[in-house]
Amino acid sequence: MTLIKSISGIRGTIGGATGDTLNPLDIVKFTTAYAQFIRRNRQGSSNKIVVGRDARISGEMVKNVVCGTLMGVGYDVINIGLATTPTTELAVRMSDADGGIIITASHNPRQWNALKLLNQEGEFLTAADGAIVLAIAERENFEYEDVDHLGHYIEDNTFNARHIEDVLRLKLVDVEAVKKAHFKVCVDTINSVGGIILPQLLNELGVEYKILNGEANGDFAHNPEPLEKNLQGIMDEMKTGQYDLGIVVDPDVDRLAFICEDGKMFGEEYTLVSVADYVLSNTKGNTVSNLSSTRALRDVTEKHGGNYTAAAVGEVNVTTKMKEVNAVIGGEGNGGVIYPESHYGRDALVGIALFLTSLAKKGCKVSELRATFPDYQIAKNRIDLTPETDVDAILVKVKEMFAADPTAQVNDIDGVKIDFPDKWVHLRKSNTEPIIRVYSEANTMEEADAIGKKLMQVVYDMQ
Repeated sequence: MTLIKSISGIRGTIGGATGDTLNPLDIVKFTTAYAQFIRRNRQGSSNKIVVGRDARISGEMVKNVVCGTLMGVGYDVINIGLATTPTTELAVRMSDADGGIIITASHNPRQWNALKLLNQEGEFLTAADGAIVLAIAERENFEYEDVDHLGHYIEDNTFNARHIEDVLRLKLVDVEAVKKAHFKVCVDTINSVGGIILPQLLNELGVEYKILNGEANGDFAHNPEPLEKNLQGIMDEMKTGQYDLGIVVDPDVDRLAFICEDGKMFGEEYTLVSVADYVLSNTKGNTVSNLSSTRALRDVTEKHGGNYTAAAVGEVNVTTKMKEVNAVIGGEGNGGVIYPESHYGRDALVGIALFLTSLAKKGCKVSELRATFPDYQIAKNRIDLTPETDVDAILVKVKEMFAADPTAQVNDIDGVKIDFPDKWVHLRKSNTEPIIRVYSEANTMEEADAIGKKLMQVVYDMQ
C-alpha cells in the first residue's frame, strides 16, 4: 500500500487497486472531499479553484480527473498548466480563488503523484483542516451538481510571468546588481517545470546559464531529491570551471540546492542559512526552521540579534510558527526558503534571486561565502517501514534510552529529537514516504553518522 494521507496532502504511486494507490477513483474521492470542505469554510465567494501541476508523466491524467471532478461539484476551474508549487500558491491569491490543488509528488520518484491542498491564502491546509477533508472522504456522502450548475473551465498561462514579476519586485532583490555581476550558472531542472520558468527568471536577472535536464517531460534524469548522491552530473559539469554557481531544484521547484564554483556541494542545509543571513543583515527579526534543520540558522539568527524557533516538520507547521513569532524568514533544511515578504510558501525562485543578490553585493565566490557560516555536518539516513513496524513503540524506546542522560534534551513534538550540547539526532516517520527518517548533526560527519546509526540500530532490533 503506497497511498499516504498526511499533512503534506494525498500521495501515492499511480495504478493499482483503489484505496491502496493514487488512482482515478481515489483522486475523485479526495478532490470531492476537498471541494466540499472549501465550500463549507470559504470566506470569499469567487467559486474558483486553481489547479497547477508539475511535469510528471501521470500529471495530465490526474489533472483531467481533478478538473472534471471540481467542475462536477460546481466549481469554476482555473487551470494554470505546467507550474511550480510556489507559482500555484501565488495564483490562488492573485485570482482571489477559494483554494487550489497542486498536482505534484515533489521529490518522490516518477511513479508517484499527489494532491497538495491549498486554502484561499494559497497556503497548505492545517493538520486540523486536512483531518476534516479525510473524514469527509471516508464518509463518501457526496452530491454533484446538475447539468445547469456545472463549473466552468478556464486556462490561464500568465502566472509564470506574474510569479517572476513578483520576485523581481521584492525590496531585497537587486536586479541591477545581479546584472552587473555577469554571473554564469549551470542549472539542473530534473526534466520538470523548473526547465520552463527558471530560464525566464535568469533572463530577467541578466544571468548567463546552461540548463541540464531541461525538457519538461517528467522522465526524471536521476533521483529527483536534490541530494549530493543524485547530482553527479551537474557536479561534474561545475568542475569544468566555466560557472560561478550551480543551481538544482526538485520537480515542483520548492526546494533549492546550490553547488560551488569548484563542483563541491554548498549544502542544501545552507541554502536557507545563506539567504537568511542576507535577509537578516538588512531586516531585523526572527527565524524559524523545522526540527530536522541545521543549527547554523540559529547561530546566524543570534549573530544578527534575532530569535530562532524550531517547528515540527512540514511546511504548514513552519509557516504557522513563523506567523506566531513574526519571523522575517524561515523554511526547512531540505532547501526550502519561505520569505513572507513574497508569500508563506517554499519558493526556489525567491531563494535564487535573494542568493544571487547577496553574492553580487559581497563580490565573492560561492565557496568563500559558504566558508563564512558555522560548519556543521548533517547525516540524513532512512529506514524503510514494513507492515509490522511499530513506530510508536520505537519512539518510546528511544526516549527511554536518553531519559537519564543529563546532557540530553528530549523533544517529542514531532517524532523524537535528542539535543546534546555538541550534536543532535532526530527520528521521525515521514509525511511523504513509507519510511522513518533519521537525521543527525555534529561537528564532523563521523560523529553525526555514528549517533544516527545508533538510533537506526534500535529500529532494526525492534523490526
